[in-house]
Amino acid sequence: MFRLIPGRLTSAMTNTKNNETVLVLGATGKTGSRVAQRLTDLGITVRKASRPVFDWNDRSTWTTAVTGVGAAYVTYYPDLAFPGAAEAIRDFSALAVEHGVRRLVLLSGRGEEEAVVSEQGVRDSGAEWTVVRASWFAQNFSEHFLLEPVLAGEIVLPAGQVTEPFIDVEDIVDVVVTALTTDGHHGAVYELTGPRLLGFADAAAEIGKAAGRDVRYVPVSPAEFAAGAAEQGVPEEEIEGLTDLFTRVLDGRNESLTGDVEKVLGRPARDFSDYAAKAAATGVWNR
Repeated sequence: MFRLIPGRLTSAMTNTKNNETVLVLGATGKTGSRVAQRLTDLGITVRKASRPVFDWNDRSTWTTAVTGVGAAYVTYYPDLAFPGAAEAIRDFSALAVEHGVRRLVLLSGRGEEEAVVSEQGVRDSGAEWTVVRASWFAQNFSEHFLLEPVLAGEIVLPAGQVTEPFIDVEDIVDVVVTALTTDGHHGAVYELTGPRLLGFADAAAEIGKAAGRDVRYVPVSPAEFAAGAAEQGVPEEEIEGLTDLFTRVLDGRNESLTGDVEKVLGRPARDFSDYAAKAAATGVWNR
């Protein structure tokens, strides 16, 4: 297996075919934007695809996306556990292979039964495939739906006292880019976690310490979480899916660590405290 040391590829290390274009779905997202940039830095031609150019709900946009590319990073919005995801991943993967895509790397969620069903679409596609199951993104606190709660000083979630092995998105990206551009990952399912378990109260405390502000975690019931999301204008269909997903995934099933980051990259996963310090240095929590 290819090992990446110290966690960054160089163009001389990749075996991506000359002039082969890599498709990145969700190219404006947390992982997709970074994957696209990392590949570009390696001198690889990238086709960035996100709404409205590519839309999972508009299949007429799929063919243009996959035509003329050799590998693809596949992310599904809003989540692989949502209704319709399995069928979409299956049909997209088959279409991609029909148009000459030889390698597919799918971002999945750790501990999500429905996501496992969706993963089968890439397994059955006939392409070289890799599944990357990620635990809770550390960057959710600085780049996504938990940023405003952090700024308000209260992280409100239906997570009880469960602990989570928060994963730095940069580690996910390093694994994805390695799987896209080097051999030895066909048929692999990588479960990516950080190096330690933290409760959400622990995460709030580390963020507060790094940012120099008071941040606390407030556990709530699923019903209270759904009501709060509705007040913030989250669409009803997304609220239902997210509430159900959080309730099940944050039930303790992911309270364990894996060594898959180190197995692929040859270095330990980044610690949450390192993420918090780096995010704080950007000023994102100073608004």
